[in-house]
Amino acid sequence: MRYRFAISLHSFIAASAATFAVALSSSPSLAANADSSAVAAASAGAPAAEASAPGVDTGQEHGRRHAQTAPRETREREVHAAEPASAAPPASDEKAAAVPVPPETSSVTHHSIRIDGHKLDYTATAGNLLLRNNAGEAVASVFYVAYTLDTKQPAQRPITFLFNGGPGAGSLFLLIGSVGPKRVRTTSPAATPPAPYVLADNPDSLLDKSDLVFVDAVGTGFSRIVGHATGKQFWGVDEDLDAFAHFIERYVTVNQRWNSPKFLIGESYGTARAAMLAYKLDQEDMALNGVVLLSSVLNSGLHAPGYDTLNERYLPTYAAIAWYHDKLNPKPADLPAFLDEVRAFATGPYAQALAKGDALGDPERDAIAAQVARYTGLDAQYVKETRLRIWPSRFRKELLRGESRTVGRYDGRFEGIDVDDASDSPDGDASVSGVSSAFDAALHQHLAQDLHYVAQDRYRVFNDAALKQWNWKHRQWWGEELTEPYAAGDLAQAMRQNPRLQVLSANGYFDLATPFFATEYDLSHMELDPSLRANVHVTYYPTGHMIYLDDAALHALKHDLARFYDTSTTAAAKR
Repeated sequence: MRYRFAISLHSFIAASAATFAVALSSSPSLAANADSSAVAAASAGAPAAEASAPGVDTGQEHGRRHAQTAPRETREREVHAAEPASAAPPASDEKAAAVPVPPETSSVTHHSIRIDGHKLDYTATAGNLLLRNNAGEAVASVFYVAYTLDTKQPAQRPITFLFNGGPGAGSLFLLIGSVGPKRVRTTSPAATPPAPYVLADNPDSLLDKSDLVFVDAVGTGFSRIVGHATGKQFWGVDEDLDAFAHFIERYVTVNQRWNSPKFLIGESYGTARAAMLAYKLDQEDMALNGVVLLSSVLNSGLHAPGYDTLNERYLPTYAAIAWYHDKLNPKPADLPAFLDEVRAFATGPYAQALAKGDALGDPERDAIAAQVARYTGLDAQYVKETRLRIWPSRFRKELLRGESRTVGRYDGRFEGIDVDDASDSPDGDASVSGVSSAFDAALHQHLAQDLHYVAQDRYRVFNDAALKQWNWKHRQWWGEELTEPYAAGDLAQAMRQNPRLQVLSANGYFDLATPFFATEYDLSHMELDPSLRANVHVTYYPTGHMIYLDDAALHALKHDLARFYDTSTTAAAKR
């Protein structure tokens, strides 16, 4: 079996694409001008997406390919998103008419919000900036929504760029559900009822600590390829980094924010982007103050078939989900302490048993299976039938099989109902269907009622063509081109070059898409100098992939973010 690369919200988005990809207005002419290779998410059926998505839990998910960014010492300064001049465009595009280049426009509105008892006045800007190649030709129009506090010295206020992942995902999840001034309410981990939904001021917004700029990757959201450019120039690890670096540099230039403390917040594949972007921006002479990683994937090589590393990394998450669903007898009273015990077993007896492969003897296999069963709530015989290697999809189906329920992938607390109990994997993901409609409605309401943004095209929550065409090659900081990106390596080098750079990794205990134990491993293997290790901060929450869905978890996350921003700006102030 071929396994897939488990790093993104692709299955989350594609599974609910028909709900999300709704036209904000009817614009056939503009739709016809859209890049012909961009496939609307609405055309992707859930079963097909589950079979091909890089985030599907059919096992330990195999990796793909990547692109190139050489160290500053070995290349000229390059801030454009254009394809290298030596690369010829596809024959089918050579005579294609140019996509009209839109003007740079924005809708500016003014609002106020109360955070921690203080009234804050702020400006919201929904608009686009053009990216140009070395010849000065526009190649992309990038959509963003910025929230900036009304202050006398905006140029010195922290500014944060936020983005989701995919690859090929728009950033509405962070925009409408996390630390922006407006947030949609869900009933997570129960399914959120149908409309009317509640979109309200967010008392846990990060706006009191930083201005916020939410950015859609090229080809997603309202961001579009324009002129004679093609998807090949943007849809790849390093091509994507070029585009984001270019946008950030344009934004801080246009808005006179070069001297502001700068932060990145990425979620899912967005964490890989943020980690690599920290190094790339440093090479472009833009040192960051902080990088926030929400539900991380930092080393794609872990997902290659034939290795047992991910089996070990998933085990604590299985245990946490079994704990939540009362499948452990006796149930430990202290979840963090229990997970410490599971971690020790996973890296000790369990890892040693898996390392023996086919040479593992029956008595040891029986003993390990029994302990795995105690930690996961599964039957010991079933564990042995899996050869001690439990795929996430099978765990999701098996844990509550006796109750005719499945558990969610992005959040294992959610319970789903399948057509029958006979299959070995769920029909869908309850943690997707339980919240998707609320995000869809809230996005449209916020754009129309709050931002007064008149859309001329549909919002692409996910661009399936971007994922299918994605170039997974990545040139690491030391110059070697890898077929799969090692994002943690670039982040570590960024920290060596900028010793004041702070990193916060936020993790959900019940996230089966990006298990927290895998993130811990990546962060602890960056080969950092002892003086830098204290710059890495790790936090945990009793929630899933989208940590901010729960009110209590978001409140705790905001507290941790506030402390992190204070630490990061204080560290920068020390001379």
